[in-house]
Amino acid sequence: MTAPPASRGSVLLVEDETMIRMLVADMLADLGYDVAAEAGDIDHAMKLARSAQFDIAILDVNVNGKLISPVAEAVASRNLPFVFATGYGVEGVPEQYRNHPALQKPFRLETLQQAIEAALGRGAS
Repeated sequence: MTAPPASRGSVLLVEDETMIRMLVADMLADLGYDVAAEAGDIDHAMKLARSAQFDIAILDVNVNGKLISPVAEAVASRNLPFVFATGYGVEGVPEQYRNHPALQKPFRLETLQQAIEAALGRGAS
């Protein structure tokens, strides 16, 4: 049995599908990231985006039929990076945020790592 990797940072995870949120949390742990906070609805996500301590956010674009834009704006206002996760392709990402990395669901561990590294502004390690 190997020791878990040292933490590479903490993540705010917003995803309305519980099973997907659990899967992404496991993927993040495999990559060495801690899930600092998670939300399955926009209201809870807004509170966390404004107050939780995290290094990067992974944001589902459509949370229970509501666009993630207000949460992305709250994260951006704190000068923190974020990555979108969407089943709608890049067209599903709010236009003003299309310069941010976006993951097409379903995605693989390597793709998640690449998107996080891109958002953090460093090459994949």
